[in-house]
Amino acid sequence: MALQNPNGQRILIVDDEPRILEVVATYLRRDGYQVETAVDGETARRGLTEFKPDLVVLDLMLPAVSGFEVLNDIRRDGDVPVILLTARAEESDRVAGLELGADDYVVKPFSPRELVARVRTILRRSTAKPPSDPYEYDGIVIDTTRRVAMVEEERVELTAKEFDLLAFFVAHPLQVFSRGDLLDRVWGSSPEWQDPATVTVHVRRIRQKIEADSQDPRWIQTVWGVGYRLGS
Repeated sequence: MALQNPNGQRILIVDDEPRILEVVATYLRRDGYQVETAVDGETARRGLTEFKPDLVVLDLMLPAVSGFEVLNDIRRDGDVPVILLTARAEESDRVAGLELGADDYVVKPFSPRELVARVRTILRRSTAKPPSDPYEYDGIVIDTTRRVAMVEEERVELTAKEFDLLAFFVAHPLQVFSRGDLLDRVWGSSPEWQDPATVTVHVRRIRQKIEADSQDPRWIQTVWGVGYRLGS
């Protein structure tokens, strides 16, 4: 069987449960990824610097340095995609991770095949060949080649998934999309695998970064009972 990832992209897995590390690493290596593991936050921090991963699979419940702290470090320094592994079923914990800039999450216990599928989808979208021309709508310019977002001629720093979501909106102005549509089109996740709160949090984060008043947005409009639309 051909490898899904012949280019050997690098994945850092962070979890304090050896069995989970072993299983996830095995599945990802079978798919052709280069894998490094870390059992705590400090080791993860070193791995980020030395291994320079293309994606991080991160447990929230870590000893000493928490997964939230590691995620904050990742987002402070760049836009490497992050998938959270968490045993925390409470929505508030999932939302907190998304608010810090996680791209996706999987709740334990989980299917290793599902996790690999999500890794594959996120990396495929982040490395896909972009169109040659930038997208533009009402003062927003999205340069997909350089992955740069400009709003009213000022650059806006976005995480990888925030950029993908805003780019999708700008490429489809005035069209209404449900949260399920956006999960499928931007995250590549079947809606039953994912929580609509993922979309809600990312829209809120984008509004906070591009809107003068995030409570009265100019660009990303809520269509009550349906979803979201870019433009009035």
